[in-house]
Amino acid sequence: MGQFVFERSGLGFPLVFVHGYLAGAEIWRSQINHFKQNFDVIVPNLPGFGQSAALEAPHTIIDFAQNLLDQLLEMGVEKFHLVGHSMGGMIVQTMAAIAPDRIDHLVCYGTGPMGVMPSRFETIEHSRRRILKDGMSTTVKRIAATWFLRGEEATGFQACVDLGEKASVQAALASLDAWETWDGRSQLGDIVSPTLVIWGDQDRSYGWEQPEALWHGIANCSLAVVPGCAHNVHMEKPNIFNMILGDFLPTTT
Repeated sequence: MGQFVFERSGLGFPLVFVHGYLAGAEIWRSQINHFKQNFDVIVPNLPGFGQSAALEAPHTIIDFAQNLLDQLLEMGVEKFHLVGHSMGGMIVQTMAAIAPDRIDHLVCYGTGPMGVMPSRFETIEHSRRRILKDGMSTTVKRIAATWFLRGEEATGFQACVDLGEKASVQAALASLDAWETWDGRSQLGDIVSPTLVIWGDQDRSYGWEQPEALWHGIANCSLAVVPGCAHNVHMEKPNIFNMILGDFLPTTT
């Protein structure tokens, strides 16, 4: 799989952001700039995406999670706060379940415990067929439009397209395989970190049953619902997202 390409800036307690499908470290630009004032912000490009596009992506969520845990340890990052969005939310749930002593505070954002998403705008198989039929550029534009309430007119839409077009076809397909074989509901009881669930009330990828399952299934869990947002709350309303996240995360441990 190889070494992920990380972006790192700031000083303080480590804060790790894990991006979602067809994204990369750059998706967190507003959060990097905001939180580096008080944290050691560490942002991986997952294999096959962003600056790690040349790497082969795994076909399981557990492999994404274990490789990220291992590489953070190699960097000397043993304990940290952890934020995951969408597919990244699946990964961080698994990290928190298998390495509970390493995750201080956990944020599951725009995500849920089921890889097969019952309320997603299209099925996994439909996405798989469209990637093979239409190619990555068309697929990225079509999917990224669902992440915003204003679709292609949203301020962050083109940035998502530019980043998504860096993803490899292998990673796009392998990630769909990873979702299809992952169900995190049985591991929710193994998550012991104080946890925050963030969800946009117009999310077309994860319906309410997904954040609700996290909220009720994880002990010591709080919920923040942001109105008038779709899947990418951190880009649609970055000030509100950063305020919610900053209120939850302690700067020292």
